[in-house]
Amino acid sequence: MTGSDGIEKYILPNLLKFTGYTASTSPDTLAGRVDVPLANIIKMNANENPYGCSPRVSRALAAYPSFHIYPDDGQQELRRLLAGYTGVDAARIVAGHGSNTLIDFIARLFVGPGDEVITCVPTFDLYRFSTELCRGTVVNVTRDDSFAVDVARVKDAVTARTKVIFLATPNNPTGNIVPRADIVEIIDTGVPVVVDEAYYEFSGETVMPLVDKYPNLMVLRSFSKWAGLAGLRVGYGVFPPRVAGYLMSIKIPHNVSVAAEVAVRESLADIDYLQSNVKAVIKERTRLFEALKSVSWLRPYPSRANFIYCALLKGSARELLLRLERRGILVRHFDKPLLKNSLRISVGKPEHTEALVAALRALEP
Repeated sequence: MTGSDGIEKYILPNLLKFTGYTASTSPDTLAGRVDVPLANIIKMNANENPYGCSPRVSRALAAYPSFHIYPDDGQQELRRLLAGYTGVDAARIVAGHGSNTLIDFIARLFVGPGDEVITCVPTFDLYRFSTELCRGTVVNVTRDDSFAVDVARVKDAVTARTKVIFLATPNNPTGNIVPRADIVEIIDTGVPVVVDEAYYEFSGETVMPLVDKYPNLMVLRSFSKWAGLAGLRVGYGVFPPRVAGYLMSIKIPHNVSVAAEVAVRESLADIDYLQSNVKAVIKERTRLFEALKSVSWLRPYPSRANFIYCALLKGSARELLLRLERRGILVRHFDKPLLKNSLRISVGKPEHTEALVAALRALEP
């Protein structure tokens, strides 16, 4: 065997044409493509918290003496801290290197070749990503024109092969919530239901109080957005205790770094500070929405997350993305069958809103 082509015959056939997840653009990759210094780039494309983490996190990490020691693989302190925050038993909790890895672990646990996973599209693409990696089949149930979940169609889509139903609330990228009554109706199918609450702190809506009542309910959360820990990658899930045990068995060892553990501990000790940042983002979300509504060629959708989804009524969203990028303003672009010619804009600080709106007015198609 010579050359590099021969090795491909050993690769799993389903991965040869696998479509990966498209992540947001990092400012570090934009040298020479923008007209402002990289330090001045306004990043509104990845739903990060513009206020950053608690100052306690930075101080604790700077003083931490044991980075040479592996973290506790059983996550005992971390699970205890998260139990205090969520109000559920620690035996239900599993933490991960971001909640996206928990999506992957769930797929590994429940999904095999020929199994079906229901998603309500458009939605977070990691559900599709992890299902296909496990050689499962994604069953897409289309949302209505306002991006609400069609509960009746979800129930009709359930078959003997259905293993998991994923529901994001608030939904990414559209920002709307799934009402609790709709979630309960879907849970009543008996199929394992994963409710992804990555943006919970910005919506205030949760099904966490229902986990003791429904043995097929799983809830995912994240520290990336509300606590400003996106770079440290830490999320967690609340599961039926036996499912949590299985997930602890199949997860990658030491899957949460000691830095992330320290950051969670210090964040949960500084809730008031972090909640003040959340309130600032929610306040700015309202202001950004009204500002975007004033742009005649945009149609923003109401959001309960820390971003706003906008459809363009004229012009090209892709072209607008590039023109904004040149000015040092990064947003997220979509142009798929259910997300035609649109942008998702993360909520920033007031000065970010002002810069964005000024740029939009100057760049009218």
